[in-house]
Amino acid sequence: MKRIVLAVVTLFCFAGSQAQTPQEWKNLEKGLNFYLVNDLGRNGYYDQKLIAETLGVMAETVGIECVLAAGDVHHFEGVRSVDDPLWLTNYEWIYKHPELMIPWYAILGNHEYRGNTQAVLDYSERSARWNVPARYYVKMIEDDGITVCVLMIDTSPLLDKYREDHEKYPDAAKQDMERQLIWMDSVLGAVEADWVLVVGHHPIYAQTDKNESERADMQARVDKILRKHGNVDMYLCGHIHNFQHIRMKGSSIDYVVNSSASLSRPVEPIEGTRFCSSETGFSLISVDKDRMCLYMLDKNGKLLHTVEREK
Repeated sequence: MKRIVLAVVTLFCFAGSQAQTPQEWKNLEKGLNFYLVNDLGRNGYYDQKLIAETLGVMAETVGIECVLAAGDVHHFEGVRSVDDPLWLTNYEWIYKHPELMIPWYAILGNHEYRGNTQAVLDYSERSARWNVPARYYVKMIEDDGITVCVLMIDTSPLLDKYREDHEKYPDAAKQDMERQLIWMDSVLGAVEADWVLVVGHHPIYAQTDKNESERADMQARVDKILRKHGNVDMYLCGHIHNFQHIRMKGSSIDYVVNSSASLSRPVEPIEGTRFCSSETGFSLISVDKDRMCLYMLDKNGKLLHTVEREK
């Protein structure tokens, strides 16, 4: 039986500052550690370069296994091909720290769906660190006897907003929505791991001025499956460009919105909000056999909030 611990409970949007020195970062480290980033691609503008440097410097102290990229690596119109210069200006030239030459496991965001979505998969053949084996897939992260099962899902085709806009998102309606939902149900019904995470681009619950239909579709199609199996620890996403930690009545899942790694937006608490912040940044996920912590960190690596789960 997994026990949920809210290490920091805040009913308002406030960013405290902790953990900035290498030793304080080291204290966050557990047996298995990896990053969560999203909404990156601004050609180095806003806080993107600073956050990229912070990711690299922290990885000099904390042993990072990999990076999970939850969509929108490329704003605004996606990429045209594997040779698009945006691969350099949004990614290769920005995340150049030696400690970031580790596997990156990515999914498509809504901005990738404005461009050539297949090129995002095909770039895996060009880059030694970029890994997108399919539009949705399972990644098992394992080390030191710890196993984390991560379902990387493709959320844009699950939302009517994108499926119906053939001009702006031409590939969304071409995807078999039911096939992905059946796959998700099947994987969660059979998975054996210490911890289970589901990573999508769009939130299930969040405060945002974006179309309410996005959350409604995610709740009806995705959350229904996640709650059915009772083994999902966290649902992780981006899209909103701020930090949010939400707990909903009747669900044992921690719903986490990870902030933009370049440009953030204002946020306010809603029903279920445990913490929110308009800071830019990223998350560090650190795992032992009996404890998982998701640390929300600002652009300088200061600790803002911890989402903690124990068995």
